[in-house]
Amino acid sequence: MFKQLRTLALVSAIALTLVSVTGSAFAATAQEITNARQESQISTSYALSPYLRAHDITVTVDNGHATLTGKVDEDVNKELAKQIALGVSGIKEVDNQLVVLGDYTPPARTEDRSFGDVVDDANITAAIKNKLLWSKYTSALTTDVDTKWGRVQLKGTANTADAKAYAGTLARNTRGVRSVDNQLVVDLAPSKVETTAAQDVADGWITTKIKSSYMYSDRVDGSDIEVTTKDGHVMLRGKVNSGEEHALAIQIAENVKGVKDVNSNGFSHGN
Repeated sequence: MFKQLRTLALVSAIALTLVSVTGSAFAATAQEITNARQESQISTSYALSPYLRAHDITVTVDNGHATLTGKVDEDVNKELAKQIALGVSGIKEVDNQLVVLGDYTPPARTEDRSFGDVVDDANITAAIKNKLLWSKYTSALTTDVDTKWGRVQLKGTANTADAKAYAGTLARNTRGVRSVDNQLVVDLAPSKVETTAAQDVADGWITTKIKSSYMYSDRVDGSDIEVTTKDGHVMLRGKVNSGEEHALAIQIAENVKGVKDVNSNGFSHGN
């Protein structure tokens, strides 16, 4: 019996040891997974940043401690890299070892777009398609929008020459666009889509689309503009920096479906 007890005790001790080792291994593996996830989040954020994507930055994470190594061209980009890393959930501290070199030259751009470039181009394409869809003058367009390196190509049909021209204007006035190749073909066939300003569209929808159009624009600061709509009548209030921005803000609002008229008396000009 004593022999059986000794055997049982030995087996129990071995089992406890295995559980302890297995538990430790599992904990280590879980921490490694967390480290890898955080490294990926930080690196992806750098790839999406237009200020950091071209720089040589390596990220390692160990139990909430991130280490940054590599080269950047300015102190502000070194600080930006640190703040982005600190913004990732679970990162407690950052050892920022990035070296600032005033004469640093980022690697030459290859023929293949980086992940950040692809995302930028996709955002530009989506913004243009949305603005074409929201516009009362281009709603009948059959348009294919293709963007590469910020260069936009429009293909398809437009009902009128004015609609084609306005589609090009919408595209050029989109944040991030470098150039527009407007290859739309004017098709004068009657359209079944109503293009007058009298369409019955909800005021809330109109307000949202005007604000979104301002957000996509690279020449209108929508954060300083308040938009209200009642029965299709739009009121704009806030600050604009120039007469050009004033006129463009009105034009963008006027071209959204359902807008009957735009009152900009609430605008003030300032620097």
